[in-house]
Amino acid sequence: MTAKHVWVLNGPNLNLLGTREPAVYGHTTLADVEQLCRSTAERHAWVADCRQSNHEGQLIDWVQEAGRAQAAGASVGCVFNAGAYTHTSVALHDAIKGSGLRVIEVHISNVHAREAFRHHSYLSPAAAGIIVGLGVAGYALAIDALAQLSKA
Repeated sequence: MTAKHVWVLNGPNLNLLGTREPAVYGHTTLADVEQLCRSTAERHAWVADCRQSNHEGQLIDWVQEAGRAQAAGASVGCVFNAGAYTHTSVALHDAIKGSGLRVIEVHISNVHAREAFRHHSYLSPAAAGIIVGLGVAGYALAIDALAQLSKA
């Protein structure tokens, strides 16, 4: 039997982790985040499929692909940090809803303590849960949350 996958999708500018605004996002790189996700997934006997794109359409394609994998029983869902698209993308919301993908929305910083435009998420109404402001540890917590939800 092949291991189930957990998708970890990161949106625009998250490839700059470690150098972009370290006072807000810390010094941890995207490669470090991906290793954390792989290690956490392994504890659940899963494989983490980590992807990053600065392009909204690519993220939509991956959400739809992940939704198909979940429907086929090959995936437990997705950890999704959509970056700035969180606050602008109705299309990502529709892709999550349309695909039936189980999503835990993650934000490294506390978006509610930042600029007003970051307070609204188009993804939250489509997400199974949201983890905000716990740094990169939020990714591991999101994978653990998917484990709990997948048992329910």
